[in-house]
Amino acid sequence: MSWSVIIMYAVAAVLALIGAGLLLALTRPSGPAKVYVFRMAGIMLLAGGIVLAMSATAMRNWSAEDSLTATAQSVGL
Repeated sequence: MSWSVIIMYAVAAVLALIGAGLLLALTRPSGPAKVYVFRMAGIMLLAGGIVLAMSATAMRNWSAEDSLTATAQSVGL
């Protein structure tokens, strides 16, 4: 796995954790403005983390396919 994929997974985890933390903070009573901001930011951060993790998985799979193709071509298959 390349460094770029590892960094993408790390950033995705940070985004998802912050987003989940903001959504979990809504369990305490608070004003309507805070609820709106925490809900909007939490959902967007959580969604961003999920999408970035899916992109990192796709990048990892594509790089694995490329290395398999290069290996197969060098062997002569």
